[in-house]
Amino acid sequence: MARTAILTLSILLVTAASALASEGPGHDGGEGWYGLTNDKIITNAGFIVIGGIPLFILFMSLAQHKLDTRKAKRKAAAKTRGDADVWKGGW
Repeated sequence: MARTAILTLSILLVTAASALASEGPGHDGGEGWYGLTNDKIITNAGFIVIGGIPLFILFMSLAQHKLDTRKAKRKAAAKTRGDADVWKGGW
């Protein structure tokens, strides 16, 4: 256990230097892949998340309802055919 703790601590200390390094050549200055952001962009992204989660839940619930309906129809059809576990016919 002590070896694991020492190894973990040493790995964290070695990698912290590169994480805290100052800007070098080719550094983007903290700009992300979207570009410069301001309060309006962050707010709109938040609204998209707020609206997107309920829409995702709605569409997944509709898909589950459709699949459950198909399952119920398959079960009803198998019940009207008789016992589906018994092999009827063949050689």
